[in-house]
Amino acid sequence: MSAEKDRVAEFSAFRQRMNERILAEDNQVVRRFFALDTQTYKAGALEVKTKEMLGLVASMVLRCDDCISYHIAQCKEVGVTRDEFFEVFSVGLVVGGSIVIPHLRRAVDFLDRLEGGAASEQAEGCGKHA
Repeated sequence: MSAEKDRVAEFSAFRQRMNERILAEDNQVVRRFFALDTQTYKAGALEVKTKEMLGLVASMVLRCDDCISYHIAQCKEVGVTRDEFFEVFSVGLVVGGSIVIPHLRRAVDFLDRLEGGAASEQAEGCGKHA
């Protein structure tokens, strides 16, 4: 497995393992929040693709690298193109300002790793939200 795929697989495995660990606890607040997050990204008046792109912009503005990586993977899974990604990135950059630039760098790096250098490859799924 290449270093690019290793990073994606490592991120996905850690996220899944820790979500399972967290949800194993008897805490209704945490469980309900995770459920609310999952419900939020289901199709409704807005399609899933739009919601994931909104999540990506919000994650960039909030400067959360884990969230950015997650939403990039989800966006790839629902068919966001490279051109669409860069429009989403530009919205995040304009809204968040120059402080977003380091996160934009990591976002593009993660996208490149997901694509394995080829813009046509599909992303590996990362499981449920949260």
